[in-house]
Amino acid sequence: MSIKVAVVCGGSSVEHEVSVITAMQAAAALDRSKYTPIALYITKDNRFFTGDNLLDINSYKDIPTALKNAMEVIPVRHEGKSVLMSFPPKTFGKGTFIPVDVVLTAVHGTNVEDGTLQGLLEYWGVPYSGCNVCASAAGMDKWVMKSLFRAQGIPCLEGMLLSRNEFYSDIEKSLDMVEQKFGYPVIVKPSNLGSSVGISKARDRAALENSLSEALGFAQTAIVERAVQNLREINCAVLGDIDSARPSVCEEPLNATDILTYKDKYQSGGGTKGGKLGGKAGGDKLSGGAKGASGMASLSRQIPADIPADMEARVKELAVKAFQAIGASGVARVDFLLDGESGELFVNEINTVPGSLAYYLWEAGGMSFTQLVDELITLALKKQRDKEKLSFSFDTNLLATASLPTSGAKGGAKA
Repeated sequence: MSIKVAVVCGGSSVEHEVSVITAMQAAAALDRSKYTPIALYITKDNRFFTGDNLLDINSYKDIPTALKNAMEVIPVRHEGKSVLMSFPPKTFGKGTFIPVDVVLTAVHGTNVEDGTLQGLLEYWGVPYSGCNVCASAAGMDKWVMKSLFRAQGIPCLEGMLLSRNEFYSDIEKSLDMVEQKFGYPVIVKPSNLGSSVGISKARDRAALENSLSEALGFAQTAIVERAVQNLREINCAVLGDIDSARPSVCEEPLNATDILTYKDKYQSGGGTKGGKLGGKAGGDKLSGGAKGASGMASLSRQIPADIPADMEARVKELAVKAFQAIGASGVARVDFLLDGESGELFVNEINTVPGSLAYYLWEAGGMSFTQLVDELITLALKKQRDKEKLSFSFDTNLLATASLPTSGAKGGAKA
């Protein structure tokens, strides 16, 4: 019997569109002899829709029309199963119930990747790929993430956290603090966004004020760090869970600017040097709806990264360690900052749902995109089995012996 896989994407996130691309790639890669894909699209105002047309990337060119041809649903439990129920409910007769066996998460950014959606999936009782609530939240909040890294001895850049209220209450004081601590240049970024949204480099006071204003337009807090000189960015993906995790090959993004921007990642139309990208998953293999929607696969990159063997081993070791530090599961990508002259290496961040699920890093090591999503689903089902072994209640009924006062709240409840 085919396993019904709901591929979820979208949501109230600035990375909404990138998420759709990742989802279309993942759905196209599913082995149809084993899995039946179900589109589960979350609108920017947090409504859920499903329909075969939502498995076609071209439908998203006109979303209002696409939604008219789709069905609004809500995730519910029905007769002991996780189902998508048509919404609003019918006044007469039965509604439509679509069973879901497992959810493949292809979401990016706040309100979906940060533990919010994962909490909903937990209540829904459905197996889902990727990190749990805690790891998702930690992986999205860069300040919390780096605190966990440092606790495990993982090298990270020292940073400063500024809140929106702190900055706008006294802009000059905030700028003074940054200058006294770091000097220039510095990197400024929102504390809880991905895809390089809101990130910029400041080389003087005026640029710093603009950078902080931009970053704090996307998040309540911003992080400031010194800029690594002679910068090379190295990435490595990790696949697994708490019991076992392994690294992918390493890559070096060949960005068009001195920091990797959203435009570099998703609008560069680049390619791969020094190694095969495994282009079928980003091209012809996606002809079922996602052809041309290459997402992170469009970034110009060197695969494998042109770094010494000992540096490669160090990157892979730290990538797995960072993955385990936040309790990650599924596939994640760990991004590094390397000083090309001094050899200093820092873990920059972990992306718990990487763009394109980082399939290109696994293909370069011999694993196809189809094999990757198959393993993600296997890990999701294992995570659910492990959870079901836990106890979530005691064999006692406290309410059978509890009593409440009959008038007012004075005295509280008696037991």
